[in-house]
Amino acid sequence: MRANEANWDARTPVHLASRFYGLDENLDPARWFAPWEWEDLGELAGRDVVHLQCHLGTETLAFAQRGARAIGLDFSEASVAAAGSLAAKAGLDVGYVRANVYDAVEALGEGRFDVVYTGKGALCYLPDLDRWAAVVARLLRPGGRLYIAEFHPLLNSLGPKPAPDAGPEFLLRNDYLGGRGPVHRDATYTYTDGPAVEGATDSYEWMHGLDEVINALIGAGLSLRRLRESDELTWPRWPRMTRTPSGWWRLPEPRIPLLYGLLASR
Repeated sequence: MRANEANWDARTPVHLASRFYGLDENLDPARWFAPWEWEDLGELAGRDVVHLQCHLGTETLAFAQRGARAIGLDFSEASVAAAGSLAAKAGLDVGYVRANVYDAVEALGEGRFDVVYTGKGALCYLPDLDRWAAVVARLLRPGGRLYIAEFHPLLNSLGPKPAPDAGPEFLLRNDYLGGRGPVHRDATYTYTDGPAVEGATDSYEWMHGLDEVINALIGAGLSLRRLRESDELTWPRWPRMTRTPSGWWRLPEPRIPLLYGLLASR
């Protein structure tokens, strides 16, 4: 996790300059959300919301736009600094805290939030979901809700980006299920466009199947309210994907889950 922290510090300037995030053109934080996320989250005005592993805080800003008292938390000092600058530029009152997600209760306080949100591409950087779920449960007030919008384990198995030698076939390149420890990556380029990462290029990811996520939440005393599987992505992972009315991307065939949304409550 120390290697990952250094890697995300190094990624931050690359992502700030990328067309993928498009921060110099149109911030539009809501574009990172599927319509079903807002339906599941419900009314947010006046609610206390924390966005765990927030990176640049792009999604965190959308909660503030909807009237929530929003806080973002991330372990990358560079990300937290960038997120604060973006919030100021947008004229939104959002707080950001630098802390490891496992230390979130100490950093933020226990039983403080109506909503805990974790966004796309976060859980794969956590080695222990049972410990994470226990932290989430402690952050929530009684009746509070957790919402996970995450890349489906099937997408992680196929790989978030096509391999250099990829053809039109769907090839399973990674585990769907967890349990075999971290996957080490040494990459000079991230999932965005832009220049190469300078310095800390090593990172580690852990695979987590849906059963692992769900059982961790049940073990922490949370009640499951809804599970969705979606065939849309925010970017065209495969060249033959087509644009949907939401502005996201979908495969014409086969219809497979690429994202999932999970609502749980304390």
